[in-house]
Amino acid sequence: MTVHLLKTPVDAPAEDQRAETRRARFCRIARAALQDERVRTGGRLAVRHGAYVVGGTRVLARRTWDGRTAARYERMIRAAEAAGLMDEVKEWEQRVQAYRAARHQRRMDLLKAMVHAPKAIGYATAGGAGVLLLVGVLLAWATHDMRDVVTPFEIVVELVRVCAMVAGAVWGPLLAAAPWVALGGAWAAGRHRHTAPQWALPIDARDLGGPITPSVVVVAFRDLGIGTLRKAIEGMGDAGAAMLGPIRIAGCGVELDVHLPSGVTTEEIQAKHRKLAENLSRHEHEVAITIPSQPRTVRLWVADSGALDEPIGPSPLLLDDEMTADYYTGRAPWGQNLRGDDVGVSVMQRHILLTGLSNQGKTAALRSLALWLALDRTVAFYVADLKGVGDWRPFDGLAEVLIQGPTDEHVGQAVEMVEWGVEEMQRRIALLEQSGATDGVTRDMARQDERFRPLVFIVDEAQVAYGCGAKGADGHPYGGSKATSRYFMAVKRIHDQGRAVNVTIWEGTQDPTDQNLPKRSREGNHIRGSLVVGTEAQAKMALGEAPVDAGAAPHKLRRGLDKGKLVVAGEGIEMEPGQASVTVRTHFVSGEDAVVVADRAKALRQGVATVHKLEVVQPADHLADLAAVVANEKRVRTGEVLHRLKISNHAVYKNWDGERLRALLVDHGEDTTKYDGYPHVKRESVQRALQRREEQLSEAQ
Repeated sequence: MTVHLLKTPVDAPAEDQRAETRRARFCRIARAALQDERVRTGGRLAVRHGAYVVGGTRVLARRTWDGRTAARYERMIRAAEAAGLMDEVKEWEQRVQAYRAARHQRRMDLLKAMVHAPKAIGYATAGGAGVLLLVGVLLAWATHDMRDVVTPFEIVVELVRVCAMVAGAVWGPLLAAAPWVALGGAWAAGRHRHTAPQWALPIDARDLGGPITPSVVVVAFRDLGIGTLRKAIEGMGDAGAAMLGPIRIAGCGVELDVHLPSGVTTEEIQAKHRKLAENLSRHEHEVAITIPSQPRTVRLWVADSGALDEPIGPSPLLLDDEMTADYYTGRAPWGQNLRGDDVGVSVMQRHILLTGLSNQGKTAALRSLALWLALDRTVAFYVADLKGVGDWRPFDGLAEVLIQGPTDEHVGQAVEMVEWGVEEMQRRIALLEQSGATDGVTRDMARQDERFRPLVFIVDEAQVAYGCGAKGADGHPYGGSKATSRYFMAVKRIHDQGRAVNVTIWEGTQDPTDQNLPKRSREGNHIRGSLVVGTEAQAKMALGEAPVDAGAAPHKLRRGLDKGKLVVAGEGIEMEPGQASVTVRTHFVSGEDAVVVADRAKALRQGVATVHKLEVVQPADHLADLAAVVANEKRVRTGEVLHRLKISNHAVYKNWDGERLRALLVDHGEDTTKYDGYPHVKRESVQRALQRREEQLSEAQ
């Protein structure tokens, strides 16, 4: 008889109480175990080695995939394209084509081998049997026993049997050990690559981006791979501590000076920038190396791990509705340096050049300077946006001229605008000479006389102007880098003389090369800034060789990640003594915010009727006019030449003087001469200048 025991309702609460007691006991045991260092160490070991196996499997799979496919080549091509290294892109494309051709040939050879394999096996079998038969015949002949003819065949059969027996004995253990061997290989690969979580790794293998201490810095320098430096550190009685200056808090990181031992140069340390950063458990962009005034010393600034990837605050232009600007004494709030300190820029009588790859924040950085300066109502703006997508639309009603568009017609209008700036500059120079001023336009002079108010010409996407092959009505090309280029020559003249009379030009351009940014033009700027560029050669074009040799590295900025980050060299921006450049994380002012700031600037002015299209007129051909007034005379006194020019075209030549006339000839490789103590213009000089210009025009075509 089967008896069923049924729980009564009275038993249920007691059972629940016992279950609750067991759960509480289990929680206490688990909590105590987790607090035990031995258990935690064991847990870390288990997680670490398990992660080694999983991560190592992934690493080996990736290696196998890369080895069997063209994935590695495709990855390198994408990386080179992202960095703008088109030469490397071509090189990797050639490599991947060679790899695919070789792989195709191997596959074709394999298919052919499958076709020819039966015939090859038959030939080999017949040949082997023939050899064995011949050996057997020779053996039977020697022993006079016909049975020895088959002895070689018996030996081969026995050898096959022994090999099969050995293979059968070994195959089982090998098959059993194979998974463990593969597991060990995966574990070793994972351990080498540190594929476990950081908290599970040994202390010496973790990349925690921890604090920068003297011992960390000394070890980082010791392990740079510079033999002289390593021996010097190991030979120091204080283990290298004497090399280090005090570690100071500097913004979102720390700063210290390292005095190098004899035989180690600062160039060697700069060349090891990436390795030094990795030795300090930082990314390369989180460590800045500069050269202070002390000899054989490098200054390190090391950011807190990840601090530079955090955005900076909004521009003061957006926070202070009452902000005003002063062209002469103020500084534009541009952003922050790597230390987190505010960076202000003085733009007074300074030509500016900003360059970099496309879509990295160049226009926004240039526009933010102009927006601040627009809050000084005495400054007049002339803007040519040769991209024409509306980035400078907020200056409609603020700028005297606003040209927007990428076509040849827009370039022609931009050239006319800049050439008008040259004429205005020359008019001001003539006024200064008449007044007897020797120090250029001062602040008081500009405030009292409207004729000397600051003029700022802005040409964004200037590479469009430099690269334009269209010609004006005079037959001269708008663009180019020769003396025949109207835009290049206008910019050059403003660079040469504009600063003294409050006429400056700011340019923004992409991807600097000798074609879209001529050397003479880029070197005429007082402030030169570069966002990310593709190569060190481009960095030197953007900033100059000296700043790059001293450590400026816009080519090492990260495309996309370092958007709006500028490496700046030149005047007008505060730097420490001996520092050749400064890295600025610019405040981003969006298009909508730019409209708000521009509206505040417009409210300070009486209203500006912006001109959107200039009438392109044929400029005077000064050289041809000069040839006409000299005519057939062998030489003409300079004063008489000027008189004749003013009679022929008073509107153009009314402000010309001897220096302006001489500058015209110098621009074309000639000069005035003296005869009887007076400056003269020789007919043959004018003819040579005309001939030289025609040759240059022919070469340009």
